[in-house]
Amino acid sequence: MLRTEIDKALNVLKNGGVILYPTDTIWGLGCDATNEAAVSKINSIKNRTEDKSFIILLDTDAKLPGYVTEIPDVAYDLIEYAENPLTIIFSGAKNLAPGVINADGSVGIRIVKHDFCSQLVQRFRKPITSTSANLSGQPSPRFFDEISEEIKDAADYIVDLEQELRIEKKPSTIMKLAPGGQFSFIRR
Repeated sequence: MLRTEIDKALNVLKNGGVILYPTDTIWGLGCDATNEAAVSKINSIKNRTEDKSFIILLDTDAKLPGYVTEIPDVAYDLIEYAENPLTIIFSGAKNLAPGVINADGSVGIRIVKHDFCSQLVQRFRKPITSTSANLSGQPSPRFFDEISEEIKDAADYIVDLEQELRIEKKPSTIMKLAPGGQFSFIRR
């Protein structure tokens, strides 16, 4: 079943579509983070302005240099030893759709530790966006059944995994990491 769902989601991503999918945190909307039209489609679905950036998911820290110009050594330790999902905001984003990158040139990246997500990103060979599956300004859904029909109807594909799961997951910790290695928490 996992392989079948990865194949279906992969096909949608490759064709510029948007998936509604379970992550290591909460349910998210995802697309090819390098495809400007797909990123705009998510903004349209969420009813949010184009100036808000996205978190992207990668399957391994070895892919960081493809999307960030400077990676402080401490980043690798933070990723390795994080016990909970951790999103790190790096300066100097590159090779991503403009709508993914913050106005200051930074990007939030999470090395995902979730079977479906990590295998999907590995097979896709590009990062995917991860943004909460809700309309802008509305609360993030804790479970699949809390996602609005409007969001479900707008997605090109809904991943058929973990829909009945009732384990409450939390959004990731977000940390901003400067090129020199200094860091600050945005969300704990």
